[in-house]
Amino acid sequence: MNVDNSVAIIPFSPTYKEAIKTLNLEWLQKHFRVEPKDEIVLSDPQGQIIDKGGMIFYAKYKDEIVGTVSLIKIDDTTFELSKMAVTHGVQGLGIGKKLMLHCLAVAEAKGMEKLILYSNRKLLSAIHLYEKFGFVEVPLEDGVYERADIKMERIIH
Repeated sequence: MNVDNSVAIIPFSPTYKEAIKTLNLEWLQKHFRVEPKDEIVLSDPQGQIIDKGGMIFYAKYKDEIVGTVSLIKIDDTTFELSKMAVTHGVQGLGIGKKLMLHCLAVAEAKGMEKLILYSNRKLLSAIHLYEKFGFVEVPLEDGVYERADIKMERIIH
């Protein structure tokens, strides 16, 4: 069975409100620590992301939510690709790639000019995924996330 065809990318709904928190806490607790900013956003995705003009998407596989990604509005033309997570048991199946392709298609369709993201160099598979999709390293400003030691961006238009 082709995993790619059995993974559906669906938009945010209150039904899946907890999934963004559960999925992100899984990797944050494994590799880093949950920062106050994470707790605020993950506890209120509707208010912190959706109501501020952003978007949240979920990867649904075998009737379970196994991945998520957010596009957080910075301004009218720039969004932050954020809160991307795929649960441990299905990593390596291309779900992150499918979430990324979806975000790039949405960015293109909505006329976004630039996507930015913050990450950490020790997350090798994530950095590789970002580079594969055309993200390049840019100077990192201080104080966004304690764990961030790299900022990347991709020009859409």
